[in-house]
Amino acid sequence: MLKDLMHKIIPFKFPICIALNLLSIFIYVGAKAQIVNNPLFNGFYAADPTIVRYKGEFYVYATKDPWGGDDLAVFKTKDFTTWQQKQINWPTKEQCTSATSQKAKVWAPSVVRIKSKFYMYVSVGSEIWAGVADSPLGPWKNIKPDNSPLIISDFVNGYHMIDAECFVDDDGQAYLYWGSGLNWVNGRCFVVKLKPDMYHFEDNPQDVTPPHYFEAPYMYKRNGKYYLMYSNGKAIDSTYNIRYAIGNSPYGPWKEGVNSPILSTAAKDNVIGPGHHTIFTYNNQLYILFHKIFPEKKDDFLRQLCLAKIEIDKEGNMKQVKYEERFRLK
Repeated sequence: MLKDLMHKIIPFKFPICIALNLLSIFIYVGAKAQIVNNPLFNGFYAADPTIVRYKGEFYVYATKDPWGGDDLAVFKTKDFTTWQQKQINWPTKEQCTSATSQKAKVWAPSVVRIKSKFYMYVSVGSEIWAGVADSPLGPWKNIKPDNSPLIISDFVNGYHMIDAECFVDDDGQAYLYWGSGLNWVNGRCFVVKLKPDMYHFEDNPQDVTPPHYFEAPYMYKRNGKYYLMYSNGKAIDSTYNIRYAIGNSPYGPWKEGVNSPILSTAAKDNVIGPGHHTIFTYNNQLYILFHKIFPEKKDDFLRQLCLAKIEIDKEGNMKQVKYEERFRLK
């Protein structure tokens, strides 16, 4: 029957075996097509994403805009085209307020899975709080028995204690990176090795600030090299961008990478102030999940989440990220 159909739509001179192969490819591609539309949640404003995979589904956690909310934005997907909005019980501004807290709301989560547990490091009140759960949607709770912040607002005077990011090395050792500057200047990046309980420090935090750093550190390891990625510029305008530096250890020293910054404002592509990202692998393709500024004339500061492919060349250099409003997921 299939051969008869092929003879009707393809000239008889065309080899039927090739025609059948072409049809099978067409059917396969059509069935597998996953078209991503950027921004991901058109009309929902969010920033500073993190992503974790569990049982074939992806969970995205992000800052609610404008300027954070009383809790986090959470979305779940299997294919990056259909999304379900979820809600988690922790963190909230009310639960994560201490004697040293400032006015800032809930910002910039980082979620990692280690064995059967999920760990979150999140900024609330310009302090870093740590949580733990048995599943991506919780219930979550403060990992510290006394419900205090992991890193208080004045832990290092003169710098902003926000944007924590947890990295787990190949040997299972976890590291926590964090840090920003005040008044859009003098950003610093700190790192500390975590004990197995994921909240006690193994040693003293170190300043490992790479070139042209302001905030939002993210660590990626490839072929024995450590790629410390981060944002520079002002998060409120077109100067914000995504950069990277390469080192031989989680502490550096760092050399800024070729093609850095890999993602910057490109008005012709409708990209303004891209930054504070995460990266992940899906079907053997590396992707970058980031936010960009929603252009408007209002006082409220709004951002939107976007997804793009990220490539690394044979020499280990990250290529410039190509932003597309529509693209096919691999």
